[in-house]
Amino acid sequence: MTDPARRAWSSGSYARAIHTPEQTLSLRDGEGWSLPLDVERWCAAANESDRTVLRRCTGRVLDIGCGAGRLVEALTGRGRQVLGIDVCPSAVITTVCRGGSALSRSVFDPLPEEGRWETALLIDGNIGIGGDPRRLLRRVRDLVHREGLLLVEAAATDVDERRRVRIHAGHGPVSAVFPWALVGATALSRHAASSGWTETERWTTGGGRHFVALRACR
Repeated sequence: MTDPARRAWSSGSYARAIHTPEQTLSLRDGEGWSLPLDVERWCAAANESDRTVLRRCTGRVLDIGCGAGRLVEALTGRGRQVLGIDVCPSAVITTVCRGGSALSRSVFDPLPEEGRWETALLIDGNIGIGGDPRRLLRRVRDLVHREGLLLVEAAATDVDERRRVRIHAGHGPVSAVFPWALVGATALSRHAASSGWTETERWTTGGGRHFVALRACR
């Protein structure tokens, strides 16, 4: 993750929102595009849509961009070995306080047990990390074992966009500009096919969230 992105997520309004999620945050670019950040849901307990992901996890799980740790907490409660990583120290602290294991790392940093994770997660739009989905997918391919599983939450619409965004609190920017990507299920499958993955499943929940399961190619 680039330094501006790391700084954007690791301090300021987003870091504070992990503890007080009432503040309205969004990603916005200079062209009027906006994406609300559902921090309140991210800080709550895992919901039924999340549980459709949890049920598909196998073996040891790496939650990339774990945020406040709701999925790490839920998987730990199910007896899974799970590690969350996040560039935001407040998110890592919160995850640990919820009984989970977490490290303050970017997915592009050296990580424990590289090449040995059975399942990796990119939930809550985290396929956008770094603004380059193929680079991110290739990196995650290196983190899982040769038949590893990657569960991704895709955008609700059929998009494939690269944006230069800032975090906004209300209408005001509170971070430097950093790259972000927005990827729907169809585009995700295409990027996956050229990055060492094959799609094995696609599903939509009653909450209107869209997910794709990818299996590492040997």
